[in-house]
This record gives sequence, structure tokens and C-alpha cells, in this order.
Amino acid sequence: MAVQKNTLYVGGLAEEVNETILHSAFIPFGDIKDVKTPLDQATQKHRSFGFVTFLEKEDASAAMDNMDNAELYGRVLTVNYALPEKIKGGEQGWAAQPIWADADTWFERQQQEEEMQRMQAENRAAMQAAEDLHRKKQAEERDGEKEDDTNKNDPMAMAEAEVLNQKNST
Repeated sequence: MAVQKNTLYVGGLAEEVNETILHSAFIPFGDIKDVKTPLDQATQKHRSFGFVTFLEKEDASAAMDNMDNAELYGRVLTVNYALPEKIKGGEQGWAAQPIWADADTWFERQQQEEEMQRMQAENRAAMQAAEDLHRKKQAEERDGEKEDDTNKNDPMAMAEAEVLNQKNST
């Protein structure tokens, strides 16, 4: 298996180490193209290893020589050239993607799913509120009709109202 001469595998990372810290530890050796610390999907923490990709092979070589067995946050690092991310069967399907690309898309899908569920819940709540308001208005209209109807069609109620109007006008 061919090694990637400008990408280093960095093992033995302490929990506190993030991509920024890893970048800072390796930048003295040359220009860095990329730093990745793949996350464990269950814990959302890195799996105590990462990858540092340098622009130049010579810089990667110098970093490996200097940082292998070095200490970072109290942990001894293992630094080697990274192996290509292949799984037997060649570069097909998800195996051709870097490990972290899968985790990133999974995390994005999770966030999109949560956002969609939140929006659906808000829509359901708004629909329920509108329906409740509509029912309340209908009930009020029916109650108002009953009161008006009873007064309009009831001869005794009409006579009483007429007497009251006459008394109030005198």
C-alpha cells in the first residue's frame, strides 16, 4: 500500500486537543493544507487521532521526524505517514470518501432532520391554534344567533322590550 508522503497520521491525541491545537503544533514545520480529527458519531468527540496534510512532502517529513514520540497535552504522539483511505475492493462508494466526510454529512443530515422536525412541530402548533380560533369564533357566532333569534321570534320578549323602551322614553 502506497503511503501519502504529505499527509501524516497523528495518534495518541489527548481529549482536549482540537484541530486548531493540532494545526498550531505542526505549523512550525511548514505550510499546512488541511487538519482533520475525525469524530466518533456517538460521543461527537475525536477518536484520539488526526491527520495533518502539508503542502510540501519535505515539511511533512520534518514534522514526522520531530513530532513522533513528542508530547502534546501530556500524551506521547505517534506520527507516521498516513495510509490511503481505501477498503478492499478499490475506491468505490463511501470507501472512496475520507472517514470524516461521512461524519460531517451525517451530522449535517442530523441537523437538517432536527430543523425539519422543529418546523413541522411549529406548523402543527400554528394549524392547531388557527383551528381552535376558528372553532371559538363559530361557537360565538352560534351563541350570538341563539340570543338574537330568541328575542326576535319570541312575542313575549318583544312585548317586554317594547314596554321597557316606552318606560325609558318617558
